[in-house]
Amino acid sequence: MPTVSANGIDICYDVRGQGVPVLLIMGIGCQLIHWRDDFCDLLAAQGCCVIRMDNRDMGLTTHMDGQRPPTLAQMATRRAAGLPIAAPYQLQDMAKDAFGLLTALGHERAVIVGASMGGMIGQTMAIGQPDRVAGLVSIMSHTGERRFLVGRPGAIKSLIGGGAPRSEDEAAERVVHIMAALGSPAYPTDESAYREMGRLAYRRDSDPRGFGRQLAAILASGSRAKQLPSITAPTLVIHGVEDQLIPVTAGRRTAKLIPGAELWEVEGMGHDLPAQLWPALTERIGAFVRDVSRGSTASA
Repeated sequence: MPTVSANGIDICYDVRGQGVPVLLIMGIGCQLIHWRDDFCDLLAAQGCCVIRMDNRDMGLTTHMDGQRPPTLAQMATRRAAGLPIAAPYQLQDMAKDAFGLLTALGHERAVIVGASMGGMIGQTMAIGQPDRVAGLVSIMSHTGERRFLVGRPGAIKSLIGGGAPRSEDEAAERVVHIMAALGSPAYPTDESAYREMGRLAYRRDSDPRGFGRQLAAILASGSRAKQLPSITAPTLVIHGVEDQLIPVTAGRRTAKLIPGAELWEVEGMGHDLPAQLWPALTERIGAFVRDVSRGSTASA
């Protein structure tokens, strides 16, 4: 996959389809391949130019080697005490990465679709440079407020517990373990698909330290609650009712704070994007993108 230099780093990306630029931003510890090819093809068929990227510290984008984040214990202690957290970078820096990629690809504006941490980055983009965000889709994300940072204990433990995998097979089993806690109960995924993705992700990027730096970025960036009401971009909030990591109340709060935001609560969906829901998700996002495009044309 190609890379471009933007915001002082090399960013790996992929583009498919033609139409309205739609930038997909994944969550913590995830790579652009976690936006599955078939999902992207379905979205491209909705008339979108689908762009997906590896965030900094993941995949084939620059890793911030040598920059050590606080330990999990240090972050938890300072967060609980309401103290600032020192991090190598913050979500604002990741937002600048995304804008830099769009600029390098020749797109002044785009619809931003972010999942989990990607939704936080998308919110940050819409707050910081509203003229460049044509629309925002925030999926299974939150506002950064402390009360939404703690999901079910089992879900959190599955994500941050255990040692880093040392082989493709260990990586495969780790994904199975995580998704047993986070996956959608109404839309189960065969474990073989999880194992395949775990092995592929490990082959692309077996550096676990980026996860800690991304987690530090989330916690250090704090709450966006005071800034979210300033968002002017049309916004769609999508959240699974059965999300164990970031509860659906976080999606409701996000939609409440962003003026005019539409909220879609998906029954039976957890903290993932199961294949059974790809047609419905891409159709809904595609319709949103078309509405945004028509609105932009009408106001021009």
